[in-house]
Amino acid sequence: MMAESRHYRALSVETLPDRLGGVAEIASKIGGDASSWKVREVGDGNLNLVFIVAGASRKVIVKQALPFVRLVGESWPLPLYRAFHEHNALVRQAVRAPGSVPEVLHYDEPQAMIVMEFLERHVVLRRKLINGERVAGLASFVGKFCARTAFRGSELSMKSADKKADVGLFSGNVELPAITEALVFTDPYHDAEMNNHTAGLDPVVARLRGDAKLKTKAQRMLQRFASNTETMMHGDLHSGSIMSTATRSRAIDPEFAQYGPMGFDIGMLVANFLMAYFSQPAHRGEDASSYQEWILDVVEESCAVFESEFRRLWATERSGMLYPRALFEDQGHDSMPACEAVLAGIWRDAWSTCGIEMHRRCLTLAHNADFEEIEDVALRARLEARNLMMGAALVHADGDVAGGAGVCEIARSFNERDFL
Repeated sequence: MMAESRHYRALSVETLPDRLGGVAEIASKIGGDASSWKVREVGDGNLNLVFIVAGASRKVIVKQALPFVRLVGESWPLPLYRAFHEHNALVRQAVRAPGSVPEVLHYDEPQAMIVMEFLERHVVLRRKLINGERVAGLASFVGKFCARTAFRGSELSMKSADKKADVGLFSGNVELPAITEALVFTDPYHDAEMNNHTAGLDPVVARLRGDAKLKTKAQRMLQRFASNTETMMHGDLHSGSIMSTATRSRAIDPEFAQYGPMGFDIGMLVANFLMAYFSQPAHRGEDASSYQEWILDVVEESCAVFESEFRRLWATERSGMLYPRALFEDQGHDSMPACEAVLAGIWRDAWSTCGIEMHRRCLTLAHNADFEEIEDVALRARLEARNLMMGAALVHADGDVAGGAGVCEIARSFNERDFL
């Protein structure tokens, strides 16, 4: 980039062509004179600036971190180095789960800017779920992405030295995981300053906050999240972090990446599918049941694909220091019982994470559009109450859930109940 652009300056529609036009490798890919590029700001998230840049040859996405939480403003500062961790996460995800994330075309650390592949015809998955659209192959994508990144980012696959170096690198990502530690694991269960919830939910909120056993289990999961470095997590994998066409999906926005429990990502994502499920009566009316069942099919199949892919990787790529073949196959022992024990631990963390995420998205700062776009406040509260109470049931289950199918059965039962 041009010398005068080395000091950080937030991009705008007006300044982006001149500044990006000075990067020869990107300017040549976009094509044409930079002054003729069409630039549109599309960032609707909580943290960053995002632009689509269209030139004579192609479109690209330009993402730049802001030095504060965009949702709140300059009163909540955030470090620009989160773009460094997002870039490193995308590079690793591209290797560990090929074809699952946008290609990184350019990274500028001083500008906290990543230029990446434009995902043609892709739409944020949450919007598709609200609109009642189906995505072919979604469960296969989810299960394989979560299993591959979990397995290949762990010492089941990585050399111990490489894994430790990676843990050290991502340990510098402090402030964003701290948001998770507060907003996800702690703030739902007390009267935190930035909390808010739908009018009418007070009885359910009081019930959750009055449940000491629930809070103890949520804190146990926070301890796992903060202290366990099993694998590199996406860290914020929800239906707003996946973009899809009718037949293809990609994961985006891994700026919350850190090393943590293997079950965290899939647990968080399933929670967001369940919230989409519970919200459907407000979006589909009497036609909700068919689409709700499709969502549960995605949940059940995603979990089944995760297990199948994890077992395949266990059998074919187990080359790290954990559960070495020297202790099992080389001595004539079947290692699959050990694999099943590892999977049981993953699901224990996943279902706890799932229940906690179902709480935080209704009770703390960043709510889901699935519920927030329901204009009938009384209906919204009734549907959110089902979601909140199922979340509590999952946390209390301590992992004693009959897999994805069991979670779907629990969801069906809570979908028939009223708690207000």
